[in-house]
Amino acid sequence: MASWAALSPSIVEYFEGEDFYRCGYCKNESGSLSNGMWAHSLTAQDYQDLIDRGGEEKSGKYVYKPVMNQTCCPQYTIRCRPLQFQPSKSHKKVLKKMLKFLAKGEISKGSCEDEPMDSTAEDTVAGDFALINKLDIRCDLKTLRDDLQESLESEEKKGKNAKKEESTELTESQRAEEKLGSGEPSPSVKVQTTPKPGKGADLTKPPCRKAKEIRKERKRLKLMQRSSAEEPQGLRAQGEPPSLIPPKAKSNAPKSLEDFIFEPLPEDASHKLEVRLVPVSFEDPEFKSSFSQSFSLYVKYQMTIHQDPPDECGKTEFTRFLCSSPLEAENPPDGPECGYGSFHQQYWLDGRIIAVGVIDILPHCVSSVYLYYDPDYSFLSLGVYSALSREIAFTKQLHEKTSQLSYYYMGFYIHSCPKMKYK
Repeated sequence: MASWAALSPSIVEYFEGEDFYRCGYCKNESGSLSNGMWAHSLTAQDYQDLIDRGGEEKSGKYVYKPVMNQTCCPQYTIRCRPLQFQPSKSHKKVLKKMLKFLAKGEISKGSCEDEPMDSTAEDTVAGDFALINKLDIRCDLKTLRDDLQESLESEEKKGKNAKKEESTELTESQRAEEKLGSGEPSPSVKVQTTPKPGKGADLTKPPCRKAKEIRKERKRLKLMQRSSAEEPQGLRAQGEPPSLIPPKAKSNAPKSLEDFIFEPLPEDASHKLEVRLVPVSFEDPEFKSSFSQSFSLYVKYQMTIHQDPPDECGKTEFTRFLCSSPLEAENPPDGPECGYGSFHQQYWLDGRIIAVGVIDILPHCVSSVYLYYDPDYSFLSLGVYSALSREIAFTKQLHEKTSQLSYYYMGFYIHSCPKMKYK
């Protein structure tokens, strides 16, 4: 690791984008245009300034920015605030699925193999909240519809009963008149002593109430009975009416991201998952010893998920794309323990790598560069689990040591590309 004092300056070589070239997103042979530079070396702060200012991205040592008004697929940087992030229902589902797999070896039937997991992030927070809002609206409409239906049925039933009573009274009156005309003794006839104002109104009966009011009254009575039964004798003052306010339920705080990720597993757990943060450097012994396994996983991923031919997945391409970084390794005194620079976040399941998240740790953020995983474990939704779970939780951990590090960059949103539009 380079010391903070002996840090070398950034050295870059600028390339102006003059010609259109093949787009890697929409596959247009001459639709993409960007300006870029070859970064021989780059300090963490300089790269932080670049991505904050204009959404610069890097591929190996090439740092580029699309010409937004001319390129076929404009790319917009996505930035997440991990400190305010709350996992949605779909995120929790993925986390629980991982826990069940690790604890009991269970494989959920509803796998997410059709989810786009070939980029740096797998899900959208705004989309989940929009879905939750939509479900809430549906629930409200259903409640209103049920109340209205019940009220209408109640009114209809009352109307039928009123008509039935009216016809019964009319029949009895006719029978009485017939008996009086024939001279037979007639039974006592019920006479309305009070006039009927309106149709079917009977002031001797209690006023009609809506079903909703009746339900509210029943609820109040139940609360009164419950409070009088639960409240200890002697605590309530004599003559004081029972409280109509129900006792406050214990507030169950929603589980945080860390609660799901670091939930302890049973001693006889079926699987063991370990996440290791390894600096991208062939001088690092851990990176060097795991390079062969990591490269083999990359080849399997590219050929299976992206249908790349073998000659495009060579060791040279892998090294240039995901192992050669212009970022200088830095260890400032006020920075995180791991320092700044480029890292591979390796996911080891039962002693072998099943996924690798390529990330940059910078003074103000964790920037997700790429993710590749074993297609045999697609049922675990590793894209969602790694990007929106482990990397966000990791950013929050780094923030505890380095307060200014508080953002998570999720890569690009590209509206014209179906694989990236989901963001």
